[in-house]
Amino acid sequence: MQIVTDSGTDTALSAEESAELGITTIPLVVTLDGKSYHEGVDIGPDEFYPLLAATDSLPTTSQPSAGDFAEVYRRIAASDRDILSIHMSSGLSGTYNSALAAAQLVPEANITHVDTKTLSAAAGWQVVSAARAIKAGWPTEKVLELVAQISAASDSMYTLKDLKYLIHGGRISHMKGLIASLLHIKPLIGVEKVNGTYVQMGQARAFNGALSKLVSLMKKQHAEGSKLRVQVLYSYNPESAAMLHEKIDPVFDCTWLPAGPMSLVLGAHTGPSMVGVAFAPLSAFDAVP
Repeated sequence: MQIVTDSGTDTALSAEESAELGITTIPLVVTLDGKSYHEGVDIGPDEFYPLLAATDSLPTTSQPSAGDFAEVYRRIAASDRDILSIHMSSGLSGTYNSALAAAQLVPEANITHVDTKTLSAAAGWQVVSAARAIKAGWPTEKVLELVAQISAASDSMYTLKDLKYLIHGGRISHMKGLIASLLHIKPLIGVEKVNGTYVQMGQARAFNGALSKLVSLMKKQHAEGSKLRVQVLYSYNPESAAMLHEKIDPVFDCTWLPAGPMSLVLGAHTGPSMVGVAFAPLSAFDAVP
């Protein structure tokens, strides 16, 4: 069995590691100033954010087409008809639905789809855990149980300085966003697990205060000193990511995954200031091979 995912899941794997684990990543697309780029193919974060800073235009994004998925499914099915297709939340992107539509075009493949109901690092944890279980020879049903367990245990939250990108992308109400922007409020945004959509979890007046409140929200879910798997990601703000790391580290017994830039297509909706954290009890990963 092979895995297909999309660039919004942020597996943080090198091309060599992905190949070793049998993971194929289909890029999402970002368009800026009339030019479209395939993430990780035509452009990366180090190229995208300077372009964003140099223009008054706002970016738009699009999911891979059903045809894009079908092409990959056909290629994989030629040697392995069993495919596990794991994607960022259907509540935040049309990617999952494109993958479902593509399966109808490739009847020779046996495709199982998973909606992670989240995005970025927390979604990537599901992808990588599934890949390791498949490589260890687990049956599909057991792999899906592991993915569901990790999904239930994991949470994601983020904050940002500038709301104009979220407003432009329609991810928050324009009027609420406008009022918050005028008041210079920094929102605390999470991803709920039922529909996989954004929910506001609080707010702060200053960005440093917002980072501290993210830690407070983590403490509401997990007692201080808990053993957690934690990963900080950012769009184009590594300094604030380091600050968030410093605030979290003394509070919990953390197993840290490498910090790094999140999917630039996700960053296109939040802007360059975004900093986020994915976290889960370390015990949720005990069974991962």
